[in-house]
Amino acid sequence: MADLTERAASPNSHVIHATGREKLLAHGAMLLFAALIAGSFSFGGIAAQSMEAGPLTLWRYLLTVFVMGVMAFGIFKAPLVLPKQPWRFAILGGLIAFYMLTMFTALEFTSPVQTGAVFTLMPLLSAGFALVLIRQPTRPGVLAALIIAALGAVWVIFRADLQAILSFDVGTGEIIYFFGVIAHAAYVPLIRKFGRGENPVAFGFWVTVYSIPWLLPTGLMPLVRTDFTALPLSVWATVAYLSIVTTAVTFMLLQYASTRLPAAKVLGYGYLTPTTVIILEGMIGHGWASPAVFMGALVTAGGLLVMGLLRD
Repeated sequence: MADLTERAASPNSHVIHATGREKLLAHGAMLLFAALIAGSFSFGGIAAQSMEAGPLTLWRYLLTVFVMGVMAFGIFKAPLVLPKQPWRFAILGGLIAFYMLTMFTALEFTSPVQTGAVFTLMPLLSAGFALVLIRQPTRPGVLAALIIAALGAVWVIFRADLQAILSFDVGTGEIIYFFGVIAHAAYVPLIRKFGRGENPVAFGFWVTVYSIPWLLPTGLMPLVRTDFTALPLSVWATVAYLSIVTTAVTFMLLQYASTRLPAAKVLGYGYLTPTTVIILEGMIGHGWASPAVFMGALVTAGGLLVMGLLRD
């Protein structure tokens, strides 16, 4: 940790990456991240059928503020002080709020498998943002793996229909979520750019706090009018999972890996998402994707293997 702190103080810290044990731990963190994030699409799809995106997103983030606060100041004993340069957290909070809002909105129109496929376009977009925002280049081999995997994602997004690809017949949900994916792709390199050596859990807490104002316009009044006693248990369980697991836990994993691996490699683990979502959807009884679609998902997962073998 001290080694990383020293390197973070150098002018070229944005292009220096971890080695040895810390590198392995960062990759392990992203494997867990990929497994946990896949569940958000299936469980989020269930909740989106019973509650609108605005109040649902606000509800889960209000709960997440509490969870992150307990973790940061109760468990990890981070000092409770107002953050310096709060505009950093306002930007990050806005990006992540927009991402989650578009995800829940998209799930009202399309399937978890399709949104999971759109999610896999994020590494390629993140590589572009990393170059522009923090001058972190992506090596040609990594870029080639990103492009190949993105082609597999496109195959899944268009449901393995060549005619749909040629006519660019993409669904409303996929288009909505794509804009959210762009926001999340910018979010990852900005974690590095905006980090000032803060405790990562406290950093996550303030990002979550500053996401709330962005969600109030679409979520406050509908949430106030919600009859929570009429909501099915699946919605309560989904909000708990999303708030605790896919926000608090995955934030720490993403924060840890983002300061040790290139941005493109960090989100390269998203390539596992379509395959994992397909398996999860089948296991919970929502039906299995066609073999042709599953092959496209395997292509994106293969992109992760290729990219992981390449040096940083």
